[in-house]
Amino acid sequence: MPDYRHKVRVPIWHQKESRYGTAITCLQVIPVALTIAGSDPSGGAGIQADLKTFHQLKVFGTAAITLVTVQNTTRMSRVETLDPSLVSEQIDAVLEDLPPLAAKTGALGTAAIIEAVAACGLKCPLVVDPVMIGKHGAPLMDLAGREALRRLLLPQAALITPNLPEAAELAGIPVEDFDQMREAAVRIARFGARSVLIKGGHLQGDAVDLLFLDGKFTELRAARIDTLHTHGTGCTYSAAITAFLARGFPMVEAVTRAKRFIDDAIRTNPGLGAGSGPVNHWAENSL
Repeated sequence: MPDYRHKVRVPIWHQKESRYGTAITCLQVIPVALTIAGSDPSGGAGIQADLKTFHQLKVFGTAAITLVTVQNTTRMSRVETLDPSLVSEQIDAVLEDLPPLAAKTGALGTAAIIEAVAACGLKCPLVVDPVMIGKHGAPLMDLAGREALRRLLLPQAALITPNLPEAAELAGIPVEDFDQMREAAVRIARFGARSVLIKGGHLQGDAVDLLFLDGKFTELRAARIDTLHTHGTGCTYSAAITAFLARGFPMVEAVTRAKRFIDDAIRTNPGLGAGSGPVNHWAENSL
């Protein structure tokens, strides 16, 4: 397991003029978080959603882009992955100067990019959102990438956050009900992830998520919200967990707070776009 003891924070400086000259004082420090993910030009998912969520939850966001998409709320028409060395260099630049207290991955695209991320030497809790298919059905991770994810990245993960189709792919079993979610969580944990959060957004009835940590299950329940506007839900949820981990909350509390945040973000969505619009990244931030 990675060493999570690194505690670097970024000072926020305030400059004030007076008759005695310029005084510069440190007002506060905020945690740093890193997202390693793809770009969504419509702003509802990917890097854009992650950084908005970090900001709203009082975390300084840094980012390394893995791929670029052409998409909006109605379509995704193109996906271009970056050179793995460029992904590595972005991560190295952040680690060199602004070491994060927590990090997350989103869409990684290829096995080569996953290998680059796994080799970067993160020294903080890593949340892995195993993004495989975009909202509009476009593939965001190839078959070799899925194998590399199991083999290289899951052993480094403090948490992995699959939805039901992703959990089924990783566990190798159908995941369509709560009992199957439990079995899938146990199977996925065997790849080395310290904890597994299977999201129940595709279940019938209430949106029930299942957290498996240290051999124990925790259910997180919320009433299902009848809305089309759920673009970027998984990205925002995992980013919120990452933000709370960076702020020092233990895993169960970080996930619980993030669940409340994403529930509020879906419920108060701004209704933007002609298709599946984004959630509300200005949701309640007093968490």
